[in-house]
Amino acid sequence: MDMQVNDLNNIAAQLGAQFGEAADTHDADDSFVAENYRALKEHRVFSALVPAELGGGGQSYTSIAKFIRALAAHCGSTALALSMHQHLVAAAVWNHRNGNPGKKLLEAVVADEKVLVSTGANDWMSSSGKAERTDGGFLVTAKKPFGSGGPAGSVIVTSAPYEDPEEGLQVLHFPVPMSAEGVSSAGDWQAMGMRGTGSHTLVLENVFVPDEAVVVRRPQGAYHPLWNVVITVAMPLISSAYMGIADAARAKAEAAAKPRPADDLLCLHLGELNNRHTIADMAVRDMLAIVDDLGFKNDVGIASSILTRKSIVAGAAQQTVRCAIETVGGGAFLRRFGLERMLRDVTGSQFHPLPEKKQQIFAGRVALGLDPANGKAAA
Repeated sequence: MDMQVNDLNNIAAQLGAQFGEAADTHDADDSFVAENYRALKEHRVFSALVPAELGGGGQSYTSIAKFIRALAAHCGSTALALSMHQHLVAAAVWNHRNGNPGKKLLEAVVADEKVLVSTGANDWMSSSGKAERTDGGFLVTAKKPFGSGGPAGSVIVTSAPYEDPEEGLQVLHFPVPMSAEGVSSAGDWQAMGMRGTGSHTLVLENVFVPDEAVVVRRPQGAYHPLWNVVITVAMPLISSAYMGIADAARAKAEAAAKPRPADDLLCLHLGELNNRHTIADMAVRDMLAIVDDLGFKNDVGIASSILTRKSIVAGAAQQTVRCAIETVGGGAFLRRFGLERMLRDVTGSQFHPLPEKKQQIFAGRVALGLDPANGKAAA
């Protein structure tokens, strides 16, 4: 099935309003956006980015980013959780196109709209937990925080350290079915914002991972080229979710301002709001241009450029919502107005990798030709 761009636009328009109606309820009771995920599955959104020749929707990366942004204007939690799935699909598409493993995962997504759950952001280069050798594979024990979309998840895409008797500490990357014996959820997602993402800690207790499931094996703590791909495809989609919140905040503030007298102070507030929103918007658009619909090269300089823009989006999107609150005035302090939830949701943008201070160190090391992980001379 080759999904048309107009189809995706229509789905965003149709589902967005529906998702928005329930957003406050999910925020109030910390509940996962389960009914939204069911609707997305019915429209085959989870396989929309998979190439048509593999049975997917054949949508471009850019169209998926715009779809996530459109949904976020109504429900940030649904959009952010969806971005976590879609960035894993995007990485698999890039790998498949470039002769690396990825086809099998993409075919699994198409088969029954499997939802992929990422734990990579929290693990970064060291990973957490442990993998121990057993017949035919490994037994993995770990606690993996921030498993967004986990309540509807089909496959966890994760990693674990392994002490190799010859090569020393390694990190193994592999998928694990959510239904595998030993996999459970800690049910601990009570957060400041993005409460509907269902980002509970995923618990793995002696989960068997067969040898053939290990797709990457790398030295622990050293920067690996796989991050160039993951960073480059993940951050624009995640940033698009926060950009959608900024879009909605600006729209709310402008709508509230129009009936008021257009004095200099109100114009000043709206002008600042416009500037902050424009900065974030420009950075998101630049990120999508760099990704080039998955035509980018595996390069640490590209990854650093994406991370730099992610920091710009995070800061400017948060400032946009704050400016919207200042523009509206005291009425924005009331939860029913909606900006209060947007402020809490957009605050999450700063915590995705890399937080700004770490991103600046990363960028500085790359500029000096050093390994981004440890500052040593690049290999």
